[in-house]
Amino acid sequence: MKVSTRTVLRDMEALSAAGVPVYAERGRHGGFALLPDFRTALTGLTHDEALALLVAGSRRGAQLFGLGPALASAVLKVVDALPEGLRETAAGAAQRLLVDPETDLLARPVAPEEVPDAVTAQVRRAEFGGHRLRLHYAAVNQPPKWRTVDPIGLVTVKDQGYLLARRGSEDRTYRLSRLLAAEQLDEPARRSDSVDLGRAWREREVRFRTGGDTTEVLVRVDPARRVRLASTALAVRDEGADAEGLLRMTVVFQDARHAEWALWEHAPGAEVLEPEWLRERLGERARRVAVLYGQPGKGG
Repeated sequence: MKVSTRTVLRDMEALSAAGVPVYAERGRHGGFALLPDFRTALTGLTHDEALALLVAGSRRGAQLFGLGPALASAVLKVVDALPEGLRETAAGAAQRLLVDPETDLLARPVAPEEVPDAVTAQVRRAEFGGHRLRLHYAAVNQPPKWRTVDPIGLVTVKDQGYLLARRGSEDRTYRLSRLLAAEQLDEPARRSDSVDLGRAWREREVRFRTGGDTTEVLVRVDPARRVRLASTALAVRDEGADAEGLLRMTVVFQDARHAEWALWEHAPGAEVLEPEWLRERLGERARRVAVLYGQPGKGG
């Protein structure tokens, strides 16, 4: 890159004014240099800001997008540049914070999905460079297929990474863990120069919750169970209290199996009123459980 002598002198003057110790070396091969062992000092950071940087290094989003090593390296450089007192205080406080452990209190694994670095690297380069992508993708219950897409953005939700893209004239969402391979193409991506990624994600979420072969259920629910039940459903379309203070809710599930599983989990705090086939299915399951536990155990 070519710059004028005036530009270089102006930049050196600005660095000097900012407290950076630059000096001129005269002669044929001279130029400008920094004093040996110079390090920047991030003196403007507060204790909480420094602590936030240390905590950021443990977040999983960067891992999903293949940026984990880069994030760790960046955090180390920032911490190394902190004033000594602030660095020691923040590091000590960070030892008392644990973010996203590998298991929850029930010892269930909560580790993020694994995506090969070579795949995420190609996806990132195409995404940020504005190029089209060729993906080898394994959709659920389908053999892997190659497809060419125009990337829009990357999203991480609950330790799962997604690529938002367009394929032809249709919006598509690809789960990163199902990518078997990815190739950045030389062809420019067919997309707008700007994007509201939050809005694009919300639109996909609405289509997922309201489309397809969903199952709608009318339930009578203990108000104390309302939040947990709603969190297991795709959507709540209607609700109101009855004369006994219980909630009547119209809840949408992904399919019949999803509905049966979720409502069994909440029994007896949630009673299915409609459809009748789901009441019968849950009733039959309850009868089998009653028979099983209504007789002496065989372990002794």
